[in-house]
Amino acid sequence: MADMQITINGQTKQIEQGSSVRDLLEKLNLSGPVAVEIHQQICPKKIHSETILKNDDVLEIVTIVGGGS
Repeated sequence: MADMQITINGQTKQIEQGSSVRDLLEKLNLSGPVAVEIHQQICPKKIHSETILKNDDVLEIVTIVGGGS
């Protein structure tokens, strides 16, 4: 499949056309808790596998880090 362009946290990336949010997270090695927003809309984890990314999508991905004292 051909590549398409998306923006993740302000950076342009090329990904394979037909990739889901889950595919992208796996490619980015993000296996822990994350929040994903596509065009300023939250994408719930339960639909990551069925949410297919489109050319020129704009995503914000936030990882959740535990800790503190």
